Amino acid sequence: MSNLKRILKLDRLLLRGPNGARDEFHLAAAAQNLRKLAKLLPIPQPSPT
Repeated sequence: MSNLKRILKLDRLLLRGPNGARDEFHLAAAAQNLRKLAKLLPIPQPSPT
């Protein structure tokens, strides 16, 4: 959770209750994983035309 707080600036949860907090945490973790995945993918080079 500390990585999510630091990297995504997830200081406080916006959704109420334990289910909302869990859902928000899962969304933040998914966003962090997508950001990591995007950094691993190669950038396609433009084809010369």
